[in-house]
Amino acid sequence: MKRLEFVNYRGFVLPLIVGLILWGLTSFRPAGIPVAGWHMLALFVATIIACITRPLPIGGVSIIAFALTVLTNTVPMDKAILGFGNAAIWMIAMAFFIARGFIKTGLGRRIALNFVKAFGHKTLGLAYALIGVDLILAPATPSNTARAGGVLYPIIKSLSQSFGSDPKDGTASKIGSFLIFAEYHGDMITAAMFMTAMAGNPLAQTLAKSNGVTISWMDWFLGALFPGLVSLIVVPWLIYKLYPPEIKATPNAKAWAKDQLAQMGPISLPEKIMAVIFVCALILWITGSFLGIDATLAAFLALALLLITGVLSWQDVLAESGAWNTLTWFSVLVMMAGSLSSLGFIPWLSKVIGNSLSGLNWFLALVLLIGALFYSHYLFASSTAHITAMYGAFLAVALSLKVPPMLAALLLAYFGNLMSSTTHYASGPAPVLFGSGYVPQNKWWSLNFILGIFYLVVWIGLGSVWLKIIGMW
Repeated sequence: MKRLEFVNYRGFVLPLIVGLILWGLTSFRPAGIPVAGWHMLALFVATIIACITRPLPIGGVSIIAFALTVLTNTVPMDKAILGFGNAAIWMIAMAFFIARGFIKTGLGRRIALNFVKAFGHKTLGLAYALIGVDLILAPATPSNTARAGGVLYPIIKSLSQSFGSDPKDGTASKIGSFLIFAEYHGDMITAAMFMTAMAGNPLAQTLAKSNGVTISWMDWFLGALFPGLVSLIVVPWLIYKLYPPEIKATPNAKAWAKDQLAQMGPISLPEKIMAVIFVCALILWITGSFLGIDATLAAFLALALLLITGVLSWQDVLAESGAWNTLTWFSVLVMMAGSLSSLGFIPWLSKVIGNSLSGLNWFLALVLLIGALFYSHYLFASSTAHITAMYGAFLAVALSLKVPPMLAALLLAYFGNLMSSTTHYASGPAPVLFGSGYVPQNKWWSLNFILGIFYLVVWIGLGSVWLKIIGMW
């Protein structure tokens, strides 16, 4: 006898109540927020709560949210559907498919085994090695999604599976959970350290210039150097202590890896083709800004080559459920978050914050501005969108309160990346790494909250002192 699929109906109760209450308060909304903007807030808050209470998997929640957004005429269909055409989201999906090529051919396993052979004595050492790769690629890769999703995620997944760590069989915590989460934060830190390491960084530079603050590539790098290195050293260790892997030491890893490599035999033709296509994609990601080739286009080209050469079949693409699931829910959240800005809620919020800080000591005002920027990221599904909506306004407020221009411009820009220490939809790499299934949502949010406090203390505290020492203010 066929049965209905399980639905956690109790999980609908809290988001429904909160959403209806906010919707019912439309007539009492603050002046300056359009009706549509307030309705969008109610829908978005209810959706985020539903992502926590999990009445359905997040993809199902997002479909309901999309339908309600259009049904209530908050966003018309022709605009709402544009969320599914977001290039960054398709870049995320392509990362899943490229990862499938690594796994199917065995190249990912071969790379992972070589990593184990070189750095496999301690699990913490593996995390530092992977983050080191991210650090090397970051200055020339203006897409943190490309680095984390296209380059390192396939390696981490294969490495984890080589140790018998797979969320499908309940062994995620052996080593995979730690490596995935450590790389997420390593990628976030390297994105903050270089102007060319994330798409939103040049935008922040442009917005700063429009406010009369000129930031050079070297200014950005030197300002981030000390707090960045401190974070790269301390954060993986903190994650190791807060979210320890079951496998901490692998004294026989080198011999085991050599044996496994011997069993694999010489590198196969599919592996060679996969390696060449991967290197080509990597080169395009690194040089794309100079060649005029978008990172998402490079990923599409890589997938096309994998299909043409027979490394992947179309059935492989269709079977990659993680990619299609992520494409669905992230598209909806990005659409809703963007609508909060376009429908007037985010501009109103920025103005209110500026007015509330008038008359405060400039350093305290800067701290509060950064805190507001950081924690308001819970309302955003894109760092670039958040920077677009709030960076210029917050910098203008800071300058009006007599905050030293370079100090304000740089710290706000750095936190345009570090604010991704919030949710599983906070930035491009988040849904790729969260979508792997290694880190449950409650851990993702709780650990990010703790590490977010660390970033606020280190980058505002040590960062301000460091910028003073090198003469930035």
